[in-house]
Amino acid sequence: MDEDLGELLATGERAAFHGRPAAGVQALQQAVVTARSSGQEAEATAAAWLLGVTLGASGRFGSALTVLDALRGPATDASAERRLFGSLAASTAAALHRQLGRHDAALALDQDALELSGGTGEAGFDAVLGLAADAVGLGDLPEAQRRVEEAAALTQGRADWWRQRVRLDWVRAEVSLLSGLPEAAIGHASAAVHLAETSGAPRHVARGLLLEGVGRVEKGELDEAAATLRRAATLAESLGALPLLWRARALLGALTAASGPEESAKALSSARTCVLQIAEDLGEELRADWLARPDVAALLEG
Repeated sequence: MDEDLGELLATGERAAFHGRPAAGVQALQQAVVTARSSGQEAEATAAAWLLGVTLGASGRFGSALTVLDALRGPATDASAERRLFGSLAASTAAALHRQLGRHDAALALDQDALELSGGTGEAGFDAVLGLAADAVGLGDLPEAQRRVEEAAALTQGRADWWRQRVRLDWVRAEVSLLSGLPEAAIGHASAAVHLAETSGAPRHVARGLLLEGVGRVEKGELDEAAATLRRAATLAESLGALPLLWRARALLGALTAASGPEESAKALSSARTCVLQIAEDLGEELRADWLARPDVAALLEG
């Protein structure tokens, strides 16, 4: 791999996991072109997956899905590299569909990811954890618990898997919320925040803070919840992470409606702007599903 391509990939990876996601889009687009023009298909595939990650994290779901869908293919007659990134792409696409409220579509993608990965390695972990998140979205607590345990087993002996362990705690927090255990959810979310902070991953910190805020709302710790959601929103805004920003601001707006109507109005207005920005990048069918997502529809009608 030549030096310029290596730098483009490094820039994109830093943006995807350790900085402002949109800052990596141009570098990764160039990396895909550079790698393909020189016949370096493995590097082109890796760059395309990272491009999908950065676009999705920025709220450009439609553009991200276009990139990710092109990486997916059948498990048969594919190289190990293609299966790996095909699985990662399917898992990443599934996460985007979950955020759009399309849980059945996400489930199908995560099942494809599991088949492509063989249930092993980083891709296998992403697929299994995705299936746990799908079960949460579909309200299937036993399946969610089973898949979380399966994902946790895959992390054994992998202290280097900071991203996987952060995401595992996110889903553990979601399972705890589904179980009616807000204190446990707060504990898992706080653990995710701590590990993300020590790993230099601000977007992952913001996601953990968002989940911690939800847990505190459920526990009745409303002042602490508002403070946590403010932190999540401020960090998400600095990163241009619209999928996190709209949820943090929407929750904050609802939470402060009585105690701080001016803050509430500003937060809700910001959330609506984010929701509509996300909608602009979606095709007709996906846009309709996004705007029909119950909490999105309620926000826009408010």
